[in-house]
Amino acid sequence: MTSYATSTARSEMSELRRLKSLLPPELQSWVTVEKTIEVNPLLIRSEEIGKDQVEIQIDLVKWEQLALDQRNLLFWHEVARIQNDTIPRDGWEMAALAIGLGGAVGELWVQDGLLLLLALALCGVSGYRLYQKNNGERTMIEAIEADEKAIAIASRFGYTLPNAYKSLGSALKTLIDQTPKKRQRARYEARLQALKRSAAKAKARVKGSDREPSSSSEKIYG
Repeated sequence: MTSYATSTARSEMSELRRLKSLLPPELQSWVTVEKTIEVNPLLIRSEEIGKDQVEIQIDLVKWEQLALDQRNLLFWHEVARIQNDTIPRDGWEMAALAIGLGGAVGELWVQDGLLLLLALALCGVSGYRLYQKNNGERTMIEAIEADEKAIAIASRFGYTLPNAYKSLGSALKTLIDQTPKKRQRARYEARLQALKRSAAKAKARVKGSDREPSSSSEKIYG
């Protein structure tokens, strides 16, 4: 008799293989999909693991609780972030900031003006880069752009425009209901509102290009 652990492992491997097949062909050689091993992980995240190599990490326990179409659109959102080159990187900024601050304190002691200026410049550059990486408005714009691109990727894989919008919208609604942290929930809510506006614009474009009733002019978002 197959044990529960073995059955679960097979199910997880099957899902990872399925998601790998949902990568656009141009990404399949350098993007991998793996189960996360972090404690209290995000549902899905991407990380650079080497030069020209990115890994999408998924919390499969939470992931399996979502409907198939919801998973697909959230996965393509992450793919879109990779294509847009907006995934976070383990950069040098924190280390550079610490070095710069330490150097500045040291140069104040020895009173070397040139080295003090260099240390302060290092602090300024690294601090600005950290600000850019953690800027909430910029992060939200990038997420909304990735949602738009996820809809386009879904179309490449056979989704109709209405179904793509509905699937991503329902996924965001589910995440809103399941997210206890107010700040993260607000981000999902903002993405959902932006998605509704995008769907309305797409529906208007369809109606403008095709005045005859057809399946393509159905309600795009529900």
